[in-house]
Amino acid sequence: MTMSQKILAAHAGLERVEAGRLVNAKLDLILANDITAPVSINEFYGAGASVADGYEDKIALVMDHFTPNKDIKAAEQCKCVRAFAKKHGIKHFFDVGKMGIEHALLPEAGLVIPGDLVIGADSHTCTYGALGAFSTGMGSTDIAAGMASGEAWFKIPSAIKFILKNKPAAHVSGKDIILHIIGKIGVDGALYKSMEFTGGGIKYLGIDDRFTIANMAIEAGAKNGIFPVDEITLDYVKGRTDRRPVVYEADGDAVYDAVYEIDLGALRPTVAFPHLPENTKTIDEIGDIKIDQVVIGSCTNGHISDMRAAAEALSGKRVSEGVRAIIIPATNAVYLEALREGLIDIFVNAGAVVSTPTCGPCIGGHMGVLAAGERAVSTTNRNFVGRMGHTQSEVYLASPYVAAMSAVAGKIYNGK
Repeated sequence: MTMSQKILAAHAGLERVEAGRLVNAKLDLILANDITAPVSINEFYGAGASVADGYEDKIALVMDHFTPNKDIKAAEQCKCVRAFAKKHGIKHFFDVGKMGIEHALLPEAGLVIPGDLVIGADSHTCTYGALGAFSTGMGSTDIAAGMASGEAWFKIPSAIKFILKNKPAAHVSGKDIILHIIGKIGVDGALYKSMEFTGGGIKYLGIDDRFTIANMAIEAGAKNGIFPVDEITLDYVKGRTDRRPVVYEADGDAVYDAVYEIDLGALRPTVAFPHLPENTKTIDEIGDIKIDQVVIGSCTNGHISDMRAAAEALSGKRVSEGVRAIIIPATNAVYLEALREGLIDIFVNAGAVVSTPTCGPCIGGHMGVLAAGERAVSTTNRNFVGRMGHTQSEVYLASPYVAAMSAVAGKIYNGK
């Protein structure tokens, strides 16, 4: 079995599973946010359900997409979730002032560890595969059923293996790696499959890079992305929880639908052009493309290493006239660390604005919505038509370093 199949088998109480089999499995964590939770809550109450025994501690509700509330509808959505959390004694409820972007916050809070099985009403729940957990996005109705039963059904996925080799060059990050892979296999290249990452190059990837890569597995159509558990993983989870990690490893004879070797040392900083994450070019292939906005943050690239990369690019420089640079630390802890390290000073002195943690502009919600004809370089995960605002705007996906260098250049950074 693959690593993902072993986790699903264990949670289903089975010795062995094969790709395509349907199983019911016990859940370690169930996630919803201020957009998706109200739908789940309505279904939950409509079914006359109650929270499964012991699951008051295994449900996480995070107010992050439209918070601080951007309008009356957003305020009503959050009010609905607050009432549900209070009524049912949900322990892990995160609101303004003590929240963060969900997929950065939950690992930071020790709510996900190696070996866990996690579902969330958000497609980027696959982020936690960076910790050697099986995590995937589901619909809000599935989340309601999970809260009521503590279980969910799964079709066991087949897998694709990605062997990462060698050390990346300077300024080649996890974002560049996953954009390269999506550009190679396409947005449906891993449809309902596990993307399992392995190889000697993994040791050169910090936990933040792994979060970024796993986060965007869904952009290749994958059910999940997952990394093996090593010292970097265990160092990250140490001290965050009293629970003991469970380490699963793929069998030597595990079956994969395809195997790709990726030479990390040969990669260049990469940008995804509109309107799909697969539409990639290296910075060496980019001409002069004027921009109006830069966004650095999101569940994909709002970690402290991302803030440091942006600060490296912006230090002693100024954001180009006519460009709006918006920087969003993914959690309060990241924000405070950036303050301690002087990164916020660098951002503000460069002419950027720094926001409280929020998904905001990533989904065209607030804090940076685009008008018709505007272009943005963003460290977010999707660049679909209208994703960040007007349907006639354009979003280019890039790493924090490339995004920050673009803010200074006033155009998409092309290395010149």
